Amino acid sequence: MKQALQQPRPDEIFLLVVDHRGREHALPAIDGWRVMEVIRDWGMDLKASCGGACACAGCHVYVDQPWIGRLHPPTAEEEDRLDEAIGVEPTSRLCCQILMSSKLSGLRVRLAPGSELE
Repeated sequence: MKQALQQPRPDEIFLLVVDHRGREHALPAIDGWRVMEVIRDWGMDLKASCGGACACAGCHVYVDQPWIGRLHPPTAEEEDRLDEAIGVEPTSRLCCQILMSSKLSGLRVRLAPGSELE
């Protein structure tokens, strides 16, 4: 896929992603798409082995603290998968379980260790 826009339009839904090297990317997103799909489809280094079925922890991210309260709480299934992840923190989530919407435009996540493609 093409390189992500660096400056999103004001009417555009976008996601901010800090990659494994600490670089931030502004990725245009589509309403209803999983954060994992947005990251993967822009060609970023994210394992996401199960493709969004919440059956692995390959899409582990850290959500910036100001956004945590705006997300739906993790399900028991997501929490079980996070038990398998490396470096779990209080803001850890599986990005396959977060759906983009205009209310989440500007959401900022950081790719966690262990989520790199092998």
